[in-house]
Amino acid sequence: MANNVVRLNTGRTTQQLHARILTQQRQAFRRNPWPNLNERLDHLQRLKRALLSNQDSLTEAIDRDFGCRSPDETRLAELMPCLQNIRYTMAHLAQWLRPDSRHVALRYLPASNRVVYQPLGVVGIIVPWNYPLLLAIGPLVAALAAGNRVMLKVSEFTPHTAVLLKSILENTFSRDQVAIINGDESVAADFAAQPFDHLLFTGSTAVGRKVMKAAAQNLTPVTLELGGKSPAIIGNNAPMKDAAERIIFGKSLNAGQTCVSPDYLLCPADRIPAFIEAARDCFNRLYPSLQDNPDYTAIINTRHYRRLQGLLDDALAKGARVTCLNPAQELLPCRGRKIPLSLVTHLSGDMRLLHEEIFGPILPIIPHCGLQNAMDYINAQPTPLALYYLGYDRAEQEQVIAGTRSGSVGINDTLMQVLQDDLPFGGMGESGMGHYHGHEGFLTFSTCRGVHSRQRINNNRVMYPPYGSLLQKVVYQMFLR
Repeated sequence: MANNVVRLNTGRTTQQLHARILTQQRQAFRRNPWPNLNERLDHLQRLKRALLSNQDSLTEAIDRDFGCRSPDETRLAELMPCLQNIRYTMAHLAQWLRPDSRHVALRYLPASNRVVYQPLGVVGIIVPWNYPLLLAIGPLVAALAAGNRVMLKVSEFTPHTAVLLKSILENTFSRDQVAIINGDESVAADFAAQPFDHLLFTGSTAVGRKVMKAAAQNLTPVTLELGGKSPAIIGNNAPMKDAAERIIFGKSLNAGQTCVSPDYLLCPADRIPAFIEAARDCFNRLYPSLQDNPDYTAIINTRHYRRLQGLLDDALAKGARVTCLNPAQELLPCRGRKIPLSLVTHLSGDMRLLHEEIFGPILPIIPHCGLQNAMDYINAQPTPLALYYLGYDRAEQEQVIAGTRSGSVGINDTLMQVLQDDLPFGGMGESGMGHYHGHEGFLTFSTCRGVHSRQRINNNRVMYPPYGSLLQKVVYQMFLR
């Protein structure tokens, strides 16, 4: 780990700091518990300007944290989606803020019902290392749009980005509006235990369980965006070149360090050799070399590099075959924590890579003997965060959607469903709970408050004691049927 990770003192000092910032934000929220549209738009506009004016510094910081990550990859996968999200939110926020009129049953007339969307208060956000900008700014946009104050805990594995993001946001917002916390796992544990009005965590399922347990002590509602093993299915008649290209892109972006990256592939048994050949052609075209290629991302740190190597070693020791996509035939392992995309076949059920989330450039290929067989395999596993189907048969597409469960679905594409502003993003079961992005993000960080209004006329008097009047009996005859 880099030496310049910003560390906070653990123990009582950290707890006092978190509590102090939380108190400041709560007090500020009480002074202005319902920011108007213009205030919220101003917050989003300021955030947009800050990102635009610091885009080069952000791409450089993320590159340094990974040891190699293309500035173009960061712009395409993080910066552009953040700005697109802000623009979309600003364009629709007035509509989202309008109260919804709701039906009033006949016996309660004359009256009116409406739902108003009230800010929660102070939102806590725990940011992972794999997309340190996107997964900080995305929830922040939703929380600010909903009128909240925000505390963010950023990852210690991306120290340069953490320091820069802290500086950017401190120069953009007062600390009682947006506060950044840096520190290690103990700091994150204390952060999760704070009595926020809502807590959003993005990360592994194992850590998600701990976060939820900590939040439960304060009855803090949580949104958990977890990982899991997201499958991809190739249909029987899918053009292999198209299928391979889209899978390889999704598995290679950020070197597979993406929560919705295809974790394993279900391919028709007789088409596996064709997939491997098509995958090799595609990967060689996208990444003609690895070691000194700035377009191919490195693994974030030595710990995760060794974990991935351990998955490959375990599979090889148990009889798997590994096809390394290494177009320049560079000496392995590559310098700088780079791992070639590795296609793994001849799998057995005791291999770790079939049970652990891979989160790197390793793709197990499982043969299937038909679409239902592939779906049965998926349905026997914990519910994934994403599921992909590659094939142009519309009936099969609908069969996959209806016959499986997952947080999201990509048809003939990978990863892109996450970048759609008007689609909710979230998991199910072990892949998470709750949603954000777009309107769903606004709703997640708002209280949907029901308001029932009555003026001078009060027809409900008929239901007041003493009971047994003739009019009450008429009411029973009308409505108890």
